[in-house]
Formats: sequence, structure tokens, C-alpha cells
Amino acid sequence: MEIKKIQEILEASVISGEGILESKIEHIYASDLMSDVLAFGKADSILLTGLATQQAVISAHMAEFKGVVFIRGKIPRDGSKDFAANHQLVLLSTNFDMYDACIKLENSKTEKPSPSQKLIEPKKSEEILLSQDFKIDGSDFTSAGSVSTEIKSILKKIGFDPKLIRRIAISTYEAEMNVVMHADNATVTLSVTPQYIQVIFEDYGKGIPDVEKALQEGFTTATDEMRAMGFGSGMGLPNIKRNSDELEIESEVGKGTKLQIKFLI
Repeated sequence: MEIKKIQEILEASVISGEGILESKIEHIYASDLMSDVLAFGKADSILLTGLATQQAVISAHMAEFKGVVFIRGKIPRDGSKDFAANHQLVLLSTNFDMYDACIKLENSKTEKPSPSQKLIEPKKSEEILLSQDFKIDGSDFTSAGSVSTEIKSILKKIGFDPKLIRRIAISTYEAEMNVVMHADNATVTLSVTPQYIQVIFEDYGKGIPDVEKALQEGFTTATDEMRAMGFGSGMGLPNIKRNSDELEIESEVGKGTKLQIKFLI
């Protein structure tokens, strides 16, 4: 189904992406929990949400969605429009609530999904493709997602398999949000070799008292403020573990946490 058709069904106004409304989507995902979007959403989807924030738009980008529809007439007032324009995402706003919007879309006649594009395999002729460092400041929700967005852009330019990039983007975004929510700051190191891609997050903060418990789905220490942004549902580390090939966690209470996330090529 084309996004333009969704716009017509939901009688939605266009916030961003007027020129790419003909983009086709294969799935529609409705949620206000961004970790659930990253865990269960499928690529080439459109997100239906009441969370009118830049983090909802960044989450859609990390999950390889093609757009976001804000319900109940909501329009984000932060940097969402600029981010969407820079990353070719459509943003719509409908006056319907979540239930009515889902019913209208369910009852509409949908088109068959378009065939999957041919995946691009990365070149493996070089011994070291890339090594780059980044910095993250804790509690900086305005910039949250910028590092993972940059990593995703770098890997796209190299030409890796889009499915691999999506897994890496989801993992790095979850890790970045954990730093912003729970640590003072962090260094991030991206390493690309012919055999694997590795991203190391080393943060400085309160640490994780019980790593095994933190890896359980649903376990969270998030505040109400964090939950209001669609995070803190206890899916952060489980999402990283689910999407990575290897995950090592070292943490010391009062000092910080080191995540070594590896993806095989």
C-alpha cells in the first residue's frame, strides 16, 4: 500500500515528506512503546502512535520504517520534522484515535506487498573497513539517537545488507538510550572487519547491579519521565541480545557498564 493511500484513508495532513507519499509500505504497526517497535516492528512499515516526539521518529528510522502517523491530531514540536526530512521519512497527522485509525486501515483494501529488493552484499576485500569513535552525554534527550543514526548512515554508505544494518541500528539505538537514561556519559567505538561489525559502548555511571535480571524482558528501573518518551518497558538489553550475534556485558555498580555487541557478516 502506498503511504498516500494511508493518508487518504485516515484523512491525514502531511507534516513532512510531501514528495515521497508514493512510497510503498508492507506493514502498519501501532504502538506508543518504542522498545516494542524496535523489538517487533518489521522493516518497510509505517508507525501509528500517539507519542509526538523526536524519539518516536528516530525509532521508526532505526527500525527501517518509512513513516510515522501521529494520532488525535498530534504534531511534534521538537526536531522531528527536520529529522524526517533529512532521512526521507513521511510524517502524517490524523484526527482519529488509535482504535478508529486501526479499524479504518484494517477495513481498507490493501495492495499486495512489492517484491523485496535484492540485498547488497558488502565488499570483503579490505582487512579493516572502518574504525570510528563517538561520544554520548547522559541525560541529553535532545541529541539522543544521533550516534546510532550516524552509525547507520556509515554502514549504508559502505553497502552492507539492509537486514544486517537494521539489526545494528536497533541495537545501537537501544544502547544509546540506555546511556542517556542511566549514565553520565559514554564512549562508543565502531569497528568493521571483513568478518564482523562490533560496537562497544563504555559508559560511566551507576552501573547494573544484576545483569541477569536486567536481561529479562519487562525488568526496568526507568522513571516516569523515561516512560513518557516511550522507553523503559524493560526491552532495552533484551532487544540488543535478540538482534546481535554476540553480546558481552561487564558492569560495576557506581562505575559504569561496558557492552560489546558483535554482528557477524
